[in-house]
Amino acid sequence: MRLQRLLARGGACCAILLSIATAAFADTIVLKNGRKIVALSVTEDGDKIHYETPSGTLTLPKSIVDHIIKGVGGMPASAAQTAAELAITPPALESIGIASAGNEIEQGAVHDGAIDRAFIAKLEGDARTGGKAAGDSAALAHHVAAQFEMSHGDTEHALADEHTALTFAPEQPVLLMNMAYLHLRRSEFKQSLEYLERARRVAPDNPDVPKLAGWAYYGLNKMDQAVAEWKRSLGLRADPEVQAALDKAIKDKQEEESYKENESPHFNLKYSGAAEPALAREVLRTLEAHYSAIESELNFSTPDSIGVILYTQQAFADITSAPNWVGALNDGRIRVPVQGLTSMTAELSRVLKHELTHSFIQQKTHGAAPTWLQEGLAQWMEGKRSGDNAAALVQIYDAKQGASLAQLEGSWMKFSGNTVSYAYAWALANVEEIVQSSGMSDIVRILDAIGAGQSGEAAVRSVLRDDYGDLMQATAEYLRKNYVR
Repeated sequence: MRLQRLLARGGACCAILLSIATAAFADTIVLKNGRKIVALSVTEDGDKIHYETPSGTLTLPKSIVDHIIKGVGGMPASAAQTAAELAITPPALESIGIASAGNEIEQGAVHDGAIDRAFIAKLEGDARTGGKAAGDSAALAHHVAAQFEMSHGDTEHALADEHTALTFAPEQPVLLMNMAYLHLRRSEFKQSLEYLERARRVAPDNPDVPKLAGWAYYGLNKMDQAVAEWKRSLGLRADPEVQAALDKAIKDKQEEESYKENESPHFNLKYSGAAEPALAREVLRTLEAHYSAIESELNFSTPDSIGVILYTQQAFADITSAPNWVGALNDGRIRVPVQGLTSMTAELSRVLKHELTHSFIQQKTHGAAPTWLQEGLAQWMEGKRSGDNAAALVQIYDAKQGASLAQLEGSWMKFSGNTVSYAYAWALANVEEIVQSSGMSDIVRILDAIGAGQSGEAAVRSVLRDDYGDLMQATAEYLRKNYVR
């Protein structure tokens, strides 16, 4: 039986869309301790595994690797997540005056798949009694540790190490830019700009400073500043990533130049002149009501205003280039087509709550939540439940024909309509099982664990004491018990 006959389609789907570039395909290293490392690419060389990250090439001993999964689709990204994929060059050893000792410090700080804290502590001790060179050595060691942690998705500890590095070398532009970069990955745009301004003062002609500043302003919905920064970066160095970002920002800016604006305590709204001003006001009132409800459920408040854009249908298609099954999207800004509407409807309210939930999850987890959790929770918050799809989902699960949660962690943007229907339904079912079995508090704890640097499955395991396979089995049993007759 075709999948669309098995699953009841619940209206146009909503999605988080990669804002500037298409999702990259990546490789995943699965370690013997169960941890996963997502890399741009992985190569094997004798007893070593080399993997490419945004910070450069890192190496693991093959003895700690269980297996490698090639070509896993990259996660969907907001502006901050896309910034995390920029190819920023790691610091040159000469820049902190220790070219001769650099390799020794790099190899001493991280080896055998782990950070050597005793080695770093010794360098810190030397720095307290030594001169600038000793301080630079300690700074480099902490920077290397931060790169290792960042490549493993542990931005919390990477920030701590990079911050410590700056205490030993407070005016090193590469360290300042890496702090900014880490804050971008966590959707902390204002903090990122603070470090970039410091970097600009000591390295005014470094093109990576305005490159990152453009992403920070883009994340803050300040399009004019983003465009200006990316133009400045291109004036210093040709860069295809910056050019693509600039082209997209200019397209957005040109579309929105004729738009009207309105705002409320938590939102900055732009809307086409074709939309009714009364509808714009109703959208803001509805969003504020949804904000209060989601804030209470997730025990979290977003630090910055959230951008919202109301489009005509054609403008939405032109600007987003989203698949035709996408009815709205969130790429750091909530984008919704409202052509033909003159007042708030139940469907529009539902879509707004769904997309706003994405904004909360993105900021609470620093952009690291797997897609199945993003979409499952967004559907739950908007009020959907699994009843209509339960029997089909159980049938697919029993027949072992459906994708696993691990396979639904990455981007869905290349899925066919049939596959995406299953993905949405299965994502909702798993979130529903968690909420109904152990409460929203466990969802919040899972999000917090992901925000602290754990992978999706590790967070599920730490909170529920179940891995993905256990959760899927529990979900199938929940559906069977509560819906299937």
